[in-house]
Amino acid sequence: MSMLTQHDAKHVFNQLRAGLVPERGLDALAVGVDKPRVELHRQLDLVCEGSGSIKFLRGGYGCGKTFMARLAIADAQARGFVTSFVVVSDNDLRFHRFEEVYRKVVTELATESCPRGALGDMLDRWIASVEAGLTSLGVDDHASDFDARVRAKLDEALRNLTGGKAPPDFVRVIQTVFDLKQRGEYSEAGALISWLSGSENVAASVKKQADIKGDIGSSDALAYLRGILEIAKAAGYKGMLIVIDEAETILRMRTDSRHKSLNGIRQISDASGEYPGLLWLFTGTPEFFDNRRGVAGLAPLHDRIRFIEQGEFASLRQPQLRLTPFDAVRLHEVARRLRDLYPMPNRARVIAKISDGFIERLVARVTEGFRGDVGVVPRQFLRELISAMDLVDEEESYDPDAAFGFSTANLAALRPEEQAALDGRAASTVNTAPTTLEAGDDDDGPVPEVQVW
Repeated sequence: MSMLTQHDAKHVFNQLRAGLVPERGLDALAVGVDKPRVELHRQLDLVCEGSGSIKFLRGGYGCGKTFMARLAIADAQARGFVTSFVVVSDNDLRFHRFEEVYRKVVTELATESCPRGALGDMLDRWIASVEAGLTSLGVDDHASDFDARVRAKLDEALRNLTGGKAPPDFVRVIQTVFDLKQRGEYSEAGALISWLSGSENVAASVKKQADIKGDIGSSDALAYLRGILEIAKAAGYKGMLIVIDEAETILRMRTDSRHKSLNGIRQISDASGEYPGLLWLFTGTPEFFDNRRGVAGLAPLHDRIRFIEQGEFASLRQPQLRLTPFDAVRLHEVARRLRDLYPMPNRARVIAKISDGFIERLVARVTEGFRGDVGVVPRQFLRELISAMDLVDEEESYDPDAAFGFSTANLAALRPEEQAALDGRAASTVNTAPTTLEAGDDDDGPVPEVQVW
């Protein structure tokens, strides 16, 4: 277990209080995930060596899919990767429109030193390396034609890096960003970087300076992503990891949107090997992969990534990486780690009063409240545990063994899977159908194979 800074420890506790997965400090909570973590490291090694790859994290509610994906992001950044973490949403990220996927991916680009919006920093690093390459060849950086030579080198380098597949607008925008920064017009340069990030709100006057019209569309977005990937590697990064979280949201979409979204995943899967240095990581529930409304309904995608198991065994190296639910042992270990990391003033009192015995009893109470389904317990259990720690920290006379009680009646904002456990239903009974279906929607039929981008 790695040591956390006080800043990261406070972040971890604040996120868990709200029932959210922390973005930092995850290594300290990584219990029982050694094998899947090693497989994801293997994937990072593959793309670092020049491959392109795609992986799917498979698990029910409470298995830690988002946690594992966030941990992969942290591990990738520590290895020198650029990363992006996006969540499929009915409203904010419609996966069947790749210009929206592209915009989210590029907006959320991050590195170990830049937690969000790292494209501008990547461009600066790459352009600086191009300039350094010219000066190393004896070119005078004070010469009147130096900027023109840099501009020409940017064009040449992009064409070489992408095998001539970079869109002309992509090249012109980057050259114009360089020109604008050289003239001190940083606001205009920033606006063009926003355009390159997929923004549809860049003034026509700014776009005119780069001789571009319109915005990046679905048909062009993958080509732009290739250019950004190559710039990231040329700027010194090892590669890129893109996480698409909660792919099961696609199951709730209308039939036409669902079909297009599944075909979008198929197109990404088919093209993944053509993007050296890029790893796609999707998370989804077994229902998403096995239901005919999901991956199983699109035969070419299902054949490519289908899950294979032999009895209780399943290889970690197949396209779908199965995550197992929490059990009481893992909950105990995570709880003990959190207790020892508690970042508030009366930490010693918390460590003394939140005993192993109290933790064991709390695990039993919360699990009993959810009708014995340990798999859906972690989020609510950790909130209850931290609440007890906070009370010990705030009130010297508070005795958690005597005073603390757990009742499901006091729980708010339950997720559907948690409510299903309270009701004694299996998580698989949670409704994944769209809210409304239009007349004529063939909701149970096979998903037709189409090119959506």
